[in-house]
Amino acid sequence: MAILTDFHLHTTFSGDGESTMEEMIQKAISLGLTHVCFTEHHDIDYVYSDDLKPGCFEVNADSYLYDLLKLRAKYQDQIKVMFGIELGLQPHLKKELAVYSKSHDFDFIIGSTHICNRKDPYYPAFFEGRSEDEAHHEYFESVLESIKKLPYFDVYGHLDYVVRYGPTKNDNYTYEKHKDVFDKILKALLEEEKGLELNTGGFHYGLGQPNPCMDILKRYRELGGEIITVGSDAHNIANIAHSFDKACDILKEAGFKYYTIFEGRTPEFFKL
Repeated sequence: MAILTDFHLHTTFSGDGESTMEEMIQKAISLGLTHVCFTEHHDIDYVYSDDLKPGCFEVNADSYLYDLLKLRAKYQDQIKVMFGIELGLQPHLKKELAVYSKSHDFDFIIGSTHICNRKDPYYPAFFEGRSEDEAHHEYFESVLESIKKLPYFDVYGHLDYVVRYGPTKNDNYTYEKHKDVFDKILKALLEEEKGLELNTGGFHYGLGQPNPCMDILKRYRELGGEIITVGSDAHNIANIAHSFDKACDILKEAGFKYYTIFEGRTPEFFKL
């Protein structure tokens, strides 16, 4: 496996995490990984449904960091453990996210859109009463707005996350249908000197593609994009480094020669 760093991991510090941090580290070591970055959810003003405990997607960063530092020291001779966060981006949270992004010495910040115009695409209601294309387009326009207003992250996570949960998933989804907004998104990332994530969770969700899809990855590279991290989006030990061999092949096919990790919010490049 050419990619030995997983830069998108969730533990029981996230409301949907299933494995402890130590369990995740031990599994990563067994897989031969050299680096892991935990990126616990922090979604300020998340819209909680009845099946979720309010606040479960707002991590206690002090407790999280306390455990991470202990485990970093314990396993320092076997793997490098990085301190990250996944910020939920919503355009009205400019002040809150600006403050939070500087509240700790994070190694890495993923910016993601989990709530689009006060709705979560995880739930069927996001798609009801309109076509999937219309729902997708609303989501991508929201992504663009957030990138322009909220530059408090290092890479944008799972760019076409919305297609995981639609009635037909990505069966009828193509890059071409939303090419105009995708180009605006990718150019905005480049203008802000932000990177993109290849998230292998798409394979876990049965899409047969990562998030974002191959065509977006190719277009990002065509436009000059070089900063690209690789993350499994694992919420349990079973999915750490999921489909990383495929990810390596995809990056090479898309024109990348390197992938990226972050330490102290600074990118480092590893040869594929």
